[in-house]
Amino acid sequence: MLHYAVVFLIIALIAAVFGFGGIASGAVGIAKILFFIFVVMAVVTFVMSLLKKKG
Repeated sequence: MLHYAVVFLIIALIAAVFGFGGIASGAVGIAKILFFIFVVMAVVTFVMSLLKKKG
């Protein structure tokens, strides 16, 4: 998941350098969504592992 977020971020940077603002903003939006999904999944996994160790 984080890999795809980084890929879309790189696509956005390359598109911005070449002047494709619409594509760059779309890729940044996708990268943000994927990054926040990754963060939520990482936190949930971390909490679940802590709960599993206590039990």
